[in-house]
Amino acid sequence: MRIAVTGSHRVGKSTLIDLLGEELEGYRLAEEPYLLLEEEGYEFASPPSLEDFIEQLRFSAELLQAEKDSRDILFDRCPVDFLGYLQAHEDAEAFDLEEWHPRVRSAIQTLDLIVFVPIEAPDRIRRRAREDIHMRTAVDETLSRVLLDDPYELGVEVLTVHGTADARVKQVLARAIR
Repeated sequence: MRIAVTGSHRVGKSTLIDLLGEELEGYRLAEEPYLLLEEEGYEFASPPSLEDFIEQLRFSAELLQAEKDSRDILFDRCPVDFLGYLQAHEDAEAFDLEEWHPRVRSAIQTLDLIVFVPIEAPDRIRRRAREDIHMRTAVDETLSRVLLDDPYELGVEVLTVHGTADARVKQVLARAIR
């Protein structure tokens, strides 16, 4: 399967992917676009600018397309993540969502499953003192709407996981090994 793990920052995506990598023998991990772009020399603003998120969106869509013939791969984030960040960004009105719909839809439809890791109540991840809670929550709400209501007609199965890291792994494995 081609599986992407998505969610706002600090929800446990990386932990889940690491644990899934241990359980899903033969699966390869595609690092998150932020890290891959940094390796290529891209310099992100702090906090990331609208342009930084657009670049991650572009890169993520291209990565999914470039790997579309690869099987047994785990993607750390996918284009939907960056739609969430772009729509929650303070400069969101400068982003042309309509322009990106076809490209995002085409890339997303190469996936077999999107695993959505939402913010849980109570929050399972300890927050950093300076974390932007508003942005984190806004991204989570946008991702929930985009993935679960599917207003962009992405047409990809979404599995929302909850609970401890081990419980989340079991939920994904139950779906991936059907």
